[in-house]
Amino acid sequence: MIIWLSSFPKSGNTYVRSLLSAYYFTKDGNFNFDSLKSIRQFPSEILFKKIGLFTKDANKNLKNYLKAQEYINKKASLIFLKTHSSFFNINNYTFSDLVNTLGVVYIVRDPRNVISSFSNYYNISIKESFTAMTSDTKIFESDVTNDLLTYVFSWNYHYNSWKYFKKHNKYLLIRYEDLVKNPKDSLIEILEFIYRLHSKKPNIDFNKLENAVLTTSFDKLKALEKKDGFDEKPTIVNSDFFNLGVKNNFKKILEPKIRNKIEDYFYSEMKELNYIN
Repeated sequence: MIIWLSSFPKSGNTYVRSLLSAYYFTKDGNFNFDSLKSIRQFPSEILFKKIGLFTKDANKNLKNYLKAQEYINKKASLIFLKTHSSFFNINNYTFSDLVNTLGVVYIVRDPRNVISSFSNYYNISIKESFTAMTSDTKIFESDVTNDLLTYVFSWNYHYNSWKYFKKHNKYLLIRYEDLVKNPKDSLIEILEFIYRLHSKKPNIDFNKLENAVLTTSFDKLKALEKKDGFDEKPTIVNSDFFNLGVKNNFKKILEPKIRNKIEDYFYSEMKELNYIN
């Protein structure tokens, strides 16, 4: 069954994927980029073509989301999938449902820090990034090799949409800031959530967990990208995927005017998440 790793773009999804791929898809917990390939992105043109569901008609592709997930769920009892999609209902087609979803790990990040990372990755201005983050019509290509669209919409819509699974006890919220501050505790929390979804008593391999945490620090990932390259890095600009990390501090790099606009626009969600008082 599918466990979604969902987030608005540039919110720490790759960090969570790295931790989980090191823990689940290596022998000793030591991370490498190849292990990351065990957690694929959805929607994926490659997947849709593989199972004969891809079309150039975006509406028909929406119709095939659940069929693709049914195919995936036949392959294994536990499958992690990354997505930047909101949990939408478009023309009565939903992103997923309770039948195909075992659970959701939702990664959220302070939008005042998302915006600069977003701007760097997509090679657009801060002003354009704010427009994208507040747009209820904005969609993005899933990645540079993918013709399928990802229906992201606004930062607050994205965050609120995935709460659908909260009332069904299939939802775990991970704040990026807590993840960076204490990745070990966050990974334990995620693993315990996964065990609970399977109605199993936690049985964590702490040696693998320690190795996963040690080998996925921001500095280690940045050094690995510099050494081996990373196929998820932006291609539209000569920039690293692992760019600033904790140095991406809105208090130092964001102009007060745009900071205030973000706080006003997302006030309710930021207050709920304890990003503002």
